[in-house]
Amino acid sequence: MGAPPRATRLVALCLACLWLAVATACAPNRPDPLTLRVLASTELADMAPLLDELRRETGITLEMDLKGTVDASNELAGPGPRRHDLAWLSSDRYYLLKSKANGAGGEKPLATNTMRSPVVIGMKRAVADRLRTNTPDGQISWADAADSAADGSLRFGMADPRSSNSGLAALVGVATAAAGTGTALRPADVSCDRLRGFFAGHALTGDAAGSLADGYVARQGELNALITYESELLALNSSGRLREPLEIVYPKDGMVLSDYPVLLLDPARRAAYDRLVEWLRSPSVQKRIMERTMRRPIDPAVPRIAPLREDVGNALYFPDDQKVVDRLLAGYGDPRRDRSAQVLFLLDFSTSMRGERIERLRATFDGLAGADDSHSGKFLRFYRGETLTVMRFGGRVLDERSVTYQGQADLDRLRGFVASDDFDDSTAVWSSLETAYRSVSASLRERPGREVSIVLMTDGENNAGIGLDAFVRRHARLPAQTRAVRTYTIRYGEADDEELDRGARTTGGRMVDATDRSLKSAFKEIRGCVH
Repeated sequence: MGAPPRATRLVALCLACLWLAVATACAPNRPDPLTLRVLASTELADMAPLLDELRRETGITLEMDLKGTVDASNELAGPGPRRHDLAWLSSDRYYLLKSKANGAGGEKPLATNTMRSPVVIGMKRAVADRLRTNTPDGQISWADAADSAADGSLRFGMADPRSSNSGLAALVGVATAAAGTGTALRPADVSCDRLRGFFAGHALTGDAAGSLADGYVARQGELNALITYESELLALNSSGRLREPLEIVYPKDGMVLSDYPVLLLDPARRAAYDRLVEWLRSPSVQKRIMERTMRRPIDPAVPRIAPLREDVGNALYFPDDQKVVDRLLAGYGDPRRDRSAQVLFLLDFSTSMRGERIERLRATFDGLAGADDSHSGKFLRFYRGETLTVMRFGGRVLDERSVTYQGQADLDRLRGFVASDDFDDSTAVWSSLETAYRSVSASLRERPGREVSIVLMTDGENNAGIGLDAFVRRHARLPAQTRAVRTYTIRYGEADDEELDRGARTTGGRMVDATDRSLKSAFKEIRGCVH
């Protein structure tokens, strides 16, 4: 005899509830979907396919607001309210510096690194081979790149460091190498402009690494190098868009690493943040990120693909002082402006300079023209596009010669002029400097705004023409643009140090004493500071 209908319905209901409980327990844990607003570096646009997987696997949708890293950092460190839940930057170092400099209160946002990529140099093979041949250990440095840029043989693309992290990281790398300390840059390390030669080779710029790669492809016939992330270079080489792949050079003097931290801006989103970074740092996702973006996994246990097995070498310190970065960016300026400058060398050719002294002066000019292959010499040599004027003086200005360096023949003509044996019996220091300022004034009328400086070298006391007091009075009456041109004096031999110091300071420059040091080192010290 069957069970009563009511009992049958009750059993069926219990079985249905049991089945639903089992099914729910066995089903994947799918959190409620949510959307996070993210201020992100532009180069993270290549993560879009992986972010689709993120949404499917975790329910998290990231709305990416893409900007250059420096621009994004300036927004985050600014006074306005935050419009984003998270930030995902190629590096947070600039943001943290800017926040500290702006006096932003509160704790630093929670940050978790997600992947890595160093800023390196991609070079055409012939250029890399030539640079390696000229180095004792076959390893290329930032100094080698700067030297090659100065002589015109390296023409490269680099993102604008005023908006892009890759450009800023490259600028820090070159400046650190130029300082030669091996430590984090200090303000004093960048108070002198040692990067003009490097900038002379900067022929292509852009606001972001991705657009820079497109620009290089369009101009690959005239350019031979690209400074950007390792990941960008690997992707470009595998894209089929290059007529000649670029060799990736890891400068032996080090490079700045980007580690792509995710920053929690809204503490109320902590649970979602934890879920996101756990997913990003999981071994399977780290492998997918590496394969799709060519960036290095954070997890050292994840096996590297073949292109990423190269050791990146030395990692450089990022500056820990906002003044350093501000000075670097001010010195870099606008890459689209005319960067060519003029240096006027006012050289004492009185009879006391005969013999060993003039030979040392000529050797110094040979070094500045490229013969000095020391580390510092590579950053301080004459550079392509620079106008170099030499005035030889005795009791008056004896002769003047100007060249705009476009090739070795220009430097040879300049060295030949310095090799002259036309000496004079007297020394008119201040009359000659006044003549130099008249020449500068005419140059500035032709090219207003051009950066001009004067280097005055003498081994004797002023014994002809006007005195220092008269020069100071006349200098004060010069047009403002001319008056802004600084004179750097080099005391050599028996020259009056007090007068040379006062004369230099009158113009905003300074004196370097070469009586107890080599003339070459004195010129190099001033050479790094003249602009």
